[in-house]
Amino acid sequence: MQIIKAGFAYFGLVFGLGFLLGSVRVSLIVPRLGTRKAELLEAPLMLIGILLATQFVLQQFVLPNTNSAFLIVGIIALGLMLFAEFLLIVWLQKQTIAQYIKSRDLVSGSVYVLLLLIFALMPLIMMRDWY
Repeated sequence: MQIIKAGFAYFGLVFGLGFLLGSVRVSLIVPRLGTRKAELLEAPLMLIGILLATQFVLQQFVLPNTNSAFLIVGIIALGLMLFAEFLLIVWLQKQTIAQYIKSRDLVSGSVYVLLLLIFALMPLIMMRDWY
């Protein structure tokens, strides 16, 4: 049960930060710099947020000291993140998932996919520092 709670908490922290930064990015930075530059400027902030969220979750939840437990936390959080993002895309942007993927910039979209991979693996990566 702690693994599931940790996954939800990890998702919530990173999604909240992404929602906040995304609001600022879309309303203030994209009109001035364009989508690609705005998304690339946001990426390091998200990476820092992922690191801090992982650290917080590892401090707050008692998890089994196994690779699989920490990987499951990341996979749960990633699944929730993808579900939430795709739901918002379909609901707010009125796009299909295929349209959204086609519309992504190749450079910033690749960075985004890399951040999702890091997000999923960070609990496993940081577990070595905590246990």
